[in-house]
Amino acid sequence: MSANQHTDREYKRRINAWCMYDWANSAFATTILAAVLPVYYSQVAGATLPSEARATAYWSTGISISLLIAAVISPILGTVSDIKRGKKPLLAIFAGVGIVGTGLLVLVDTGDWLLASMLFIVGRVGFTAANVFYDALLPHVATEDDRDRVSTRGYAMGYLGGGLLLAINVVMIQLLPGTWGPRLSFLSVAIWWAVFSIPLFLRVPEPPSATAALTPGENVVIVSFRRLAATLKDVRQYRELFKFLIAFLIYNDGIGTIITVSAIYGAELGFGSVELVLALLLVQFVGIPFSLVFGRLPNRAERRRPLFLAFILFNTVCLPLVGIVARHVLPGETTGAPLPAYETVGDALGEGVYSADGGTLSYTGSWETTTVSAEELRLDQDVRYSITREAGADYALSFNGQRVELTYSMGPDRGIWAVEMDGQPLIDPDTGSPLTLDGYNATVRYGTRRTVQAETPGEHVLRLVNTGRQNPGSAGTLMTVSQAKVLEPARQSNLLVVLGLVIGLQVVGILFALLLGRPLFSRLADRLDTRSSVILALVVYSVIAVWGFFLNSVVEFWFLAWMVAIVQGGSQALSRSLYASMSPAAKSGEFFGLYGVMEKFSAIIGPLLFAGAATLFDSSRPAVLSLIVLFIVGIYLLLRVNIEAGQRVAKQEDAALFGGGDG
Repeated sequence: MSANQHTDREYKRRINAWCMYDWANSAFATTILAAVLPVYYSQVAGATLPSEARATAYWSTGISISLLIAAVISPILGTVSDIKRGKKPLLAIFAGVGIVGTGLLVLVDTGDWLLASMLFIVGRVGFTAANVFYDALLPHVATEDDRDRVSTRGYAMGYLGGGLLLAINVVMIQLLPGTWGPRLSFLSVAIWWAVFSIPLFLRVPEPPSATAALTPGENVVIVSFRRLAATLKDVRQYRELFKFLIAFLIYNDGIGTIITVSAIYGAELGFGSVELVLALLLVQFVGIPFSLVFGRLPNRAERRRPLFLAFILFNTVCLPLVGIVARHVLPGETTGAPLPAYETVGDALGEGVYSADGGTLSYTGSWETTTVSAEELRLDQDVRYSITREAGADYALSFNGQRVELTYSMGPDRGIWAVEMDGQPLIDPDTGSPLTLDGYNATVRYGTRRTVQAETPGEHVLRLVNTGRQNPGSAGTLMTVSQAKVLEPARQSNLLVVLGLVIGLQVVGILFALLLGRPLFSRLADRLDTRSSVILALVVYSVIAVWGFFLNSVVEFWFLAWMVAIVQGGSQALSRSLYASMSPAAKSGEFFGLYGVMEKFSAIIGPLLFAGAATLFDSSRPAVLSLIVLFIVGIYLLLRVNIEAGQRVAKQEDAALFGGGDG
C-alpha cells in the first residue's frame, strides 16, 4: 500500500511512530557520543593509561573503527533489506545490538578502557547501521509532498528526546556518588532507546519488496553484492543522485566538523564547562522549532514562508553583529571576554609555564630528575620530572594570578601530597577539607593535570608538600612534578544577561518578520524549494565559520550556538528528504546504505581536515575558518545537480517495479 492510500488517522500514527525513533536513539548521540562518555573514558576508564593523550588516541581509534565497520556493512545490508523485505527486522537487530552495547557500559569502571572501547564500538555500529534502515523507511512512510516536513519533524523530535535525557543525566552525575552517575546514565540511554523504539515496530508496516523472490539455491548476500555492483556500474542512470552524494559529502564534512569540535574549540578558548554544556543543551532545544521551520520553507502551500525566511535572515545578520558589539561594549565580567593578563611583579611570576629545571621554581629537600621521552608522552619534546621521596620536601611557586595548573605523574609508588596557598592549607571547595593530591595509580601515568585556585587574584605562594603518607594501595611515598603553569584570568560571564540578550534579539526578529516579512521577502520565499533551503542553511554555516575565526567571548559563543541551532537540524533533514526524492523507493535500503557511507566518511574526513589545519597553524581559529571552503564547494556542486532529472529517474524505476506505486 502506498503512503497516499492510508487514511489520515493511520497516516499520522505512522508518521508519529517513525519520528519517535529519532526521539529514542538521539539519546545515544547526546550522552554517549557528545557529552558524557568521552569525558568518562578519559578520566575514569582510561585512568590507568600512561597519559590523557593516550586515552584520547584510543578513544579516537574506537570512533574510526566503528565508523569504518558501519561504512562497509551499510550498503550491503541496505541492499539485503530491499531483496528480503527486511528493513524493520534489520532495524530491530542493529538497534538491539546498539542498545545492548550501550547498556553494558554500566559495567565500565576505573581502568576498564578496553571494555569501554569494545562496548562503544558495538554500540556505535548498532546505532549507525540501524539509522540506515530507519532513513530507508522515510520514502515509504511519508508521501512525496510531505517528506520535507516529516524528515525535519524527525530531527526536531531527536533534539527534544536527546536533550531531555541529557539534562536528566547531568543531574544524575551531579547527585549520585562516585562513578554511578555516568554509569547509570549509560544504562538510561539503553532503556530510553529501547522503550521509545517500540511505536515504530508496532505502527510502521514493512515496505513491500519490488524484487522477485530468490530462486532456489540463490544466496541473498551474493545477490545483494551483484545488485549493488550493478548500481555502482550503471552510474549514468543515477548520475544526478551520485552528483548530489558528492556534494553532500563535501558540505556535510563542514556540518559534522562544527558539531564535533565546537566543545573542544570552546574549551581551547578558555570557556568553562558550565558554559559549554549549557550551550550544547541550548542547541538541542532551540534546534526543535527551527527544524520545523526549515521543514516548511520548501512547502508552497505554507503561507508563512516569507515570515520564516525573514526571521532566519534577520538572525544571520544580527546575531554576529550584536554579539560582536556586546563583546566590546559590555564589561568583560559579563560577556566572558578576555581580561587583562597577569604580569610578573617582583618575585611573583605572571602568566606562563615554569619548571624547577628552568630555575623558576624553588624546592627544598632531596630531589632527583628524570626525563620522559616524547614518544611515551606523545609530545613534541621530552619532559623532565622532579622526584622526591623525602617527607616534608616541597615544590613552591611565587606567582601573580589566581589559578595554577600543576602537571605531575601518578603511579603505584606515589604517595599523598598537601597543597598550601600562602602558608595555609588550601581548602577543597568540594569537600570543605584541606586539599591533597593522591598520586597513586595502578600504572604509571604522565601528564596528569590539576588546577588549583586562590580565593582572589594577586600575589600568592603555592606549595606542594610531600606528606610522607601513602594511599592504602600504594607501595611508596614518591612525589613527582613536571611543571606549574600560571593561567590567564578565568573568563567570567553572566549567563542570565547573555540569555536575555539572545531572547531579546529573537523578540526583535519576530517583530521584524511580522512587519516586514511579507513586503520584503515574499518574492524570494516563493523561489524556495528543498535545494535552495539547504543552500540557505549552508550560507548561514559559512557565516558561522567566518565568525568562529574572530570569536573571543562567551556571549559570542552562545550567539553562535543559537545560530548553529537555526540550521543544524534543517540542513540535515532536508538533505535526507531531497535524497529520498531522488532514490527509487524500491531500492531505498540500498541507496540509503550508500547515503550512510557518505555520512560516515564525512565524520572521518572533516575532523581530519580540521586537525591538519589546526596543526599547521598551531591554532584552531584558522581551522574553523577553513571550513568555509567545504560549504562553498558544497553549494557549487549542489547547484549543478539536476534535481528534476534525478526525481524522474526514481519515479520511472518505481513505476516499472511497483506498477506506479511508491511502495
